[in-house]
Amino acid sequence: MSRLLANISRIASISLRAGRLQISAENNILRSISTSPRLDVKFYDSAVDAVKDVHDEATLVVGGFGLCGIPENLIDGVLANGPKRLTVISNNAGIDGFGLGKLLNSKQVKRMIASYVGENAEFERQYLSGELEVELTPQGTLAERVRAGGAGVPAFFTATGYGTLIHEGGAPIRYHSDGTVDIASEPREERIFNGRHYIMETALTGNFSLIKGWKADRAGNVTFRKTARNFNVPMAKAGQTCIVEVEEIVETGTIPPEDVHLPSIYVQRIVKGEKYEKRIERLTLQKPKATEGGSESPAQVLRNRIIKRAAVEFRDGMYANLGIGMPMLASNYIPPGMKVHLQSENGILGLGGYPTKENVDPDLINAGKETVTVVPGAAYFASDESFAMIRGGHVELSILGAMQVSKYGDLANWMIPGVLVKGMGGAMDLVASYGTKVVITMEHTAKGGKPKILNKCSLPLTGKQCVDMIITEKCVFDVDHEKGLTLVEIADGVSVQDVIETTKCEFQVSPDLKPMQQIAE
Repeated sequence: MSRLLANISRIASISLRAGRLQISAENNILRSISTSPRLDVKFYDSAVDAVKDVHDEATLVVGGFGLCGIPENLIDGVLANGPKRLTVISNNAGIDGFGLGKLLNSKQVKRMIASYVGENAEFERQYLSGELEVELTPQGTLAERVRAGGAGVPAFFTATGYGTLIHEGGAPIRYHSDGTVDIASEPREERIFNGRHYIMETALTGNFSLIKGWKADRAGNVTFRKTARNFNVPMAKAGQTCIVEVEEIVETGTIPPEDVHLPSIYVQRIVKGEKYEKRIERLTLQKPKATEGGSESPAQVLRNRIIKRAAVEFRDGMYANLGIGMPMLASNYIPPGMKVHLQSENGILGLGGYPTKENVDPDLINAGKETVTVVPGAAYFASDESFAMIRGGHVELSILGAMQVSKYGDLANWMIPGVLVKGMGGAMDLVASYGTKVVITMEHTAKGGKPKILNKCSLPLTGKQCVDMIITEKCVFDVDHEKGLTLVEIADGVSVQDVIETTKCEFQVSPDLKPMQQIAE
């Protein structure tokens, strides 16, 4: 070290301050090199002690997806210690009375930054009543904002959200008690790169990361299990102090280096969780063969017509992402011998069917929080990696549901202001991806016969000019983002006049109008 300093001193003045070597070179550039060794990770006996210094008005960056991979014990520790007015950055907020839902119930949270409200009724109630500030953020944008924060990147541009409230501003963050908007989101900066529109998003960081791992070694390396990796990896890197709870602590060297998902450099504290409930939000099982193919209600017949038509869009070897509900059911009709690689936003490539009761695994769910299996050759990864696949155009087909679709392919499917707020989840990212075919499956009209295919969407947009095809129980429309809709297929027993009367915009009728296709069973 002394020889190094002697050589440097020929061209620079040197001082040692607060454990950092400062070198002032002749061109007046000041550089700092750390000379203090980083403190080793600290192990705690209890989650309550591990989060003891979480203070009022702290920002918490919390891993998990639904109830999968959530830091149950650390959340309970924050609940017990009682800090108030917290800002929580997490994909969602658990469910009523469990996970982050506990902190909502205790009124410890001032603001949530999340992508999805889901089925948490208390979350939705507090938001709509003005008790809770909520910054809803597209799921992929959330993952990237957190990843950027952990990587020291202050901002980035993305196509996700262009033309929506995310871009234009005005999304409600806090309501008055009378339902009017108190705080609204600010507009995003817009730029054009290579002819495409992008908006700027800023990075997210926090005071503390609360993370759920599977195993940690004594060096502080962490590994995760199956889809419990999800948001945990990027969230871990975005906190000033990263606190990880694990199911097992092993000796250094037990975890092979190639299996370390979170290196020790990101981890400051580790605690072995006292107990884990590992609740399953949507236990979904494989149907016994004996119950399949029974009599169907008229509504089921119409829904299956949509699902079977959607399955026609599959191609051998393609990569596809299927939304919750009817889109996911299309996977049941992939033809024998055809290989379709199903991607799920929470970190699966190679999604399989639902499990039997004996094979249920709470660490293995899909983006709809349903229990699932994977196929041979599948891969697990974190949420930021998942949305890199989506934003990068590597997913060829996305099938989603909708509340409304416009004549030129605008999509609305995530909120009814002041009434229903589920959040956009990953939909905004899926429809913004260049080169991904976006297919909408939905009933042709809403309850009471209210049209859903319109000249212009009246609900907040998920994406602008992003839909390529609409499949309903009545027909199939191709969508041209400049010329509008063309009726290309029509269901048996449905007339063109019927489609005209239930569609609230003009459309062209293909001269080669065909009967509605159905995948062969």
